[in-house]
Amino acid sequence: MFKTLGTASLLTLFWSAGYVTAAQAETYYISSTKGDDSFTGTSPAQPWRSLSRISSFPLQPGDNVVLTAGSVWREPLTITRSGSEKAPIMVASAGDGPRARIDAGGISPHGVGVINAEYVSISGLEVTNNAPSPAQRTGVLVSTEDRGVTRGIRITDMYIHDVRGTNERKDNGGIVFRAAGQRVPTRFHDLTIERNIIWRVDRSGIAGISDQVTSLNWFPSEKVVIRDNYVEDVGGDGIVPRGTNGALIEHNIVRYAGSRAPGYNAGIWQWSTDNSLIQLNEAAYTRTRYDGQGFDSDFNSRRTTFLYNYSHDNAGGFLLICSPKQDEKGNIGNHGTTARFNVSRNDGTRIFQIAGNVSDALVEKNVIHVGKAMDVQMVVATQWDGWARKVRFKDNVFKVAGKARYGSEIGRSGPDYLIKAGFDPAESIRFKGNSYFGSHVDAPVDGGGRVEAVYEEQPSDWQAPAFDPAKPEGFSDYLTRHRSWMITMLRRELGSFVELKQPKRLRVSEARR
Repeated sequence: MFKTLGTASLLTLFWSAGYVTAAQAETYYISSTKGDDSFTGTSPAQPWRSLSRISSFPLQPGDNVVLTAGSVWREPLTITRSGSEKAPIMVASAGDGPRARIDAGGISPHGVGVINAEYVSISGLEVTNNAPSPAQRTGVLVSTEDRGVTRGIRITDMYIHDVRGTNERKDNGGIVFRAAGQRVPTRFHDLTIERNIIWRVDRSGIAGISDQVTSLNWFPSEKVVIRDNYVEDVGGDGIVPRGTNGALIEHNIVRYAGSRAPGYNAGIWQWSTDNSLIQLNEAAYTRTRYDGQGFDSDFNSRRTTFLYNYSHDNAGGFLLICSPKQDEKGNIGNHGTTARFNVSRNDGTRIFQIAGNVSDALVEKNVIHVGKAMDVQMVVATQWDGWARKVRFKDNVFKVAGKARYGSEIGRSGPDYLIKAGFDPAESIRFKGNSYFGSHVDAPVDGGGRVEAVYEEQPSDWQAPAFDPAKPEGFSDYLTRHRSWMITMLRRELGSFVELKQPKRLRVSEARR
């Protein structure tokens, strides 16, 4: 997927994808080495030279923009024209040699921008946005404002690296999709971010931004898919959709999140969403302990599902479920989170943290491995403008070669929580049918639980396929190998087949209360 395509093959790809080109559709060619902006731009022998030439050109539905392989530009590419459902505007790299590269170099807030446009596909480019000092920067920015519903955006097969954003803001980094509507409620519909490499960026790897995210102002994006992306060495958060309904976050690999940003960060999480499905992802080596979990179900959200994920070696733990108390500004809390069939291995500090206004959460049939030299809080209830209620831990397997503790917060020491036995003042945190192997301090009462005090971890294949983002050429093969390894590992650990799901979404008009 990361090899550059010949022009004929590129056009065949466009047509085979099911698109119908518009009657007057044209293909435009741009080359930084052989082009001239006075050329026609409509043949490989007459390419334009600058990206500004295409950025200002009145593209029409069905038009294709071919960036010549081996070209390098030190200016941004900005698309402001829309295609149509059956004739999108397509931008891609093609030809012999390395993929076309955009080095924004800090002269623009974005390397590639899709601004107030819809039915646009961007693929196959290399993008950087580096500079001597940090500022608000992105590799790829998809932004829509006061437009109602913006449809049909695809950001695929991009190689985005060395984006020196500011770690003081979450709305910059690798790929940012932003919907804002002070005058007209605005959201995305059918947005796909797929098979991208994002490496060495600040602050966020992939982030959604919206100002339509409270129950008083609820206009969530729909059919958002974030799939098969590799995110490594991120200043802050790895992948964070915001303001979505029915988002699918599937088979992404996030490693070394929380590497530089102050404050609270995690690997993969969502914020102010309904019906998010987060499945078959790997989150590993998150560095901070301010949160610092591999996964998180966060603020003002309903019915988030974590399914078949693998979390390991995250400094802050495996899973945080949290929200502050309900308020008049439109925060309803966190309701109905489900974590099922996940595997955690050698996560640190807090394996499960339940914080604040959390209710009706179910943690079921997960397998947790705690290493020999580790001393962790397996389940801890903490306060955030209140305490959790109605949380069930059912049929989980806790395999502890070190030591695991249970309790509720009585104080803080920097990023760490001081705890006491028991979960009060949190209410109705119940355990049933879980298996406790090894050393468990202040373990909860568990009807039907299995306890074995002696446990020694058995050798298994924990070597997930590795990928070097400095060598993007093997990415497609890596994704295939990684998905296969994940499914094999999950079947071994869970003792059952892996059955992926599709997200459910309710009507946008559904009341949030």
